[in-house]
This record gives sequence, C-alpha cells and structure tokens, in this order.
Amino acid sequence: MKLNATQQQNLLETLKTRFEKNMNRHKGISWTEVLGKLKSESIVVLYQMEETGGEPDVVVFDNKSKHLIFVDCAEESPKGRRSLCYDDDALNSRKENKPKGSAQGTATKMGVELLNEEEYRTLQKYGAFDVKTSSWIKTPNNIRELGGAIFCDRRFNTVFTYHNGAESYYAARAFRGKLVI
Repeated sequence: MKLNATQQQNLLETLKTRFEKNMNRHKGISWTEVLGKLKSESIVVLYQMEETGGEPDVVVFDNKSKHLIFVDCAEESPKGRRSLCYDDDALNSRKENKPKGSAQGTATKMGVELLNEEEYRTLQKYGAFDVKTSSWIKTPNNIRELGGAIFCDRRFNTVFTYHNGAESYYAARAFRGKLVI
C-alpha cells in the first residue's frame, strides 16, 4: 500500500491533534520527536490502524524504553476489526459460519501486534476503554494449545480478563493493536 501526499498529510494532522489532546498518555514526549521517528512504512501501518477505527496514539508502557509505541485508543474496540475469531488456526477449524478473518491474521497483515494483558491493563490507566465492547489480547501458548483464547473489557470500572474458544467471534469484539517504532 502506498499513500498519496494528501492521505499522508491528513493522517499526520489527525495524529498530531490526537497527540496534543491526550498528553497524559505520553508525558515527556514531543510531537517533533514522534515526527522524527516516523518512516513511510510506519505511516502506512498507522493509516491502516486509523482507517479501521483504531484511533492510534502514542502510549507509554515503559519509561525506560526509547521506542515509540502507538496503540489503538478508540473508546470502543475498532469497528473495522470486529467479528474476527482469534487466529488463523481457529478460522480454518470452523466448518461453517466462518468469520471474515482472524484477529492475529489481520494484525499481521496490518503490521501490528495484539496487546498482551499487562499492556491492555496499562492502557486502561489512560482512560475507560471497551466499556461496551471487548478486545482479543495476546493469548499465552498454554491456553491457545488447549483451544482457548483470552480477551478483556472494562465493566463496573474494572478490567476483566475472560476466555473463549479461539474460533468464537462476536460483533462487539475486535482487537487493539500496537506498533512499536
């Protein structure tokens, strides 16, 4: 995918506005610093995150890291990534009523990773996310090997972690991706 100049400029303006509006997510980081690290490949990934409803923004998970981490910060799970099962193995195991794809497969195609549980919980410190929806998160191998997958949401001002069969999919569940630069 290649972006034209207008698409790229519009995206950067959107990202800058969101960045400046949500400084609590990235204290100590300037927009100039962010711009200096963005390359054409990462801009394309951010464009895909934005186009699928993720509303990416820089989020600090670890103050020691010198990497920029963009995370989907839409209040609810990204609309353009809902109704996906967990991974391609789960997708291929369904005989009928297959979803349009998988969270892991879509994330890989986009160039992002699913948040793990610790990252999801850290994101929740910056706002109330997934109060009506839920998001698949990176599932530990021991759970996935048994056919399960985990997801999180926020209800009653508390973050919950749940399990489902990896082949399940719901209209209100997507995934939140991260891009490390």
